[in-house]
Amino acid sequence: MQVKLKVKRFDPESGEEPYYQQYSVEMPETATVLDALIEVREYHDGSLSLRCSCRSAICGSCAMRINGRARLACKTSVRSLAEEGEEILVEPAGNMPTIKDLVADMAPFWDKVRAVKPWLQPSGPPPEREYVVPNEAMQALGEVMNCIMCGACVSDCTSLEVDKTFLGPAALAKAWRFVGDPRDAQDLSRLREYSEPSGIWDCTRCNICVQVCPKDVKPMDQILKLRAAAVHEGIRNNNGSRHTLAFVELVNANGRLDEFRLPIFTEGKFNIIGQLSYLPSAPRMIRSGKMPPVFPHKISGVKHVKRIFKQFGEREPGPAKLVSAGGH
Repeated sequence: MQVKLKVKRFDPESGEEPYYQQYSVEMPETATVLDALIEVREYHDGSLSLRCSCRSAICGSCAMRINGRARLACKTSVRSLAEEGEEILVEPAGNMPTIKDLVADMAPFWDKVRAVKPWLQPSGPPPEREYVVPNEAMQALGEVMNCIMCGACVSDCTSLEVDKTFLGPAALAKAWRFVGDPRDAQDLSRLREYSEPSGIWDCTRCNICVQVCPKDVKPMDQILKLRAAAVHEGIRNNNGSRHTLAFVELVNANGRLDEFRLPIFTEGKFNIIGQLSYLPSAPRMIRSGKMPPVFPHKISGVKHVKRIFKQFGEREPGPAKLVSAGGH
């Protein structure tokens, strides 16, 4: 089949701006996007730069944006994207600097991973032989341990697009790997650190990291587990946890969200400046007919909502419950 590629090119040494170059190569129907790119590099344009290694969706080296979303090029068949001969758009991974063409600079990615201290910090003297952990305790970490550090989730993270200081989904998923490990003794200090600005509460829960992850790690789910654990440990003096708890309490009280009071509880009752920062939203809400009522009223079936909250213990929520509450 004829494969048409539109590849983003960039050579910082040339002094030129990034541009797109088109290629057309003949490939078997079983070919992947990586196969097509290697064909271009080996036989059509030796100046094209890309990164790859295992070609088996194990090493994560070939993560890049294909047709606008992060994917492993070695795992993406051209036929699935261009069955009718459509052009395939190939760009370097996002949210990271580009070294050349399709090669992203992973240094910021590794800096954020190192920032969450991705190693065990046990307490007490070292054991004589090894730390023995029940199998069921480690099974709960199965998803996050599948991570191959490809950076696909980081590439498409919407929070990182607007805030480069955000730790990001890969680093925070790795953080849960150690918070959730029964051998680690620094859970509380870790959770306090992760609850600081640019940490777990800066995730917008857009779910894109879950969609693009090639190994089903579900980074957002791991971030929600960290949030649940932090709130359960009493780390609540921040906007994120206050927002979560206020959301739960307001819905429990009226059966619906009281959006007028939610910013007050999120910012803190005495943080007037923080509360005033929401005022610019008021005119837009009025124009769209979404201004919340100043005096909220209960829904007719509020007793059923209260029954659900009572059944699941809304007053002292543990991690399992707060994972579902997350940030909202």
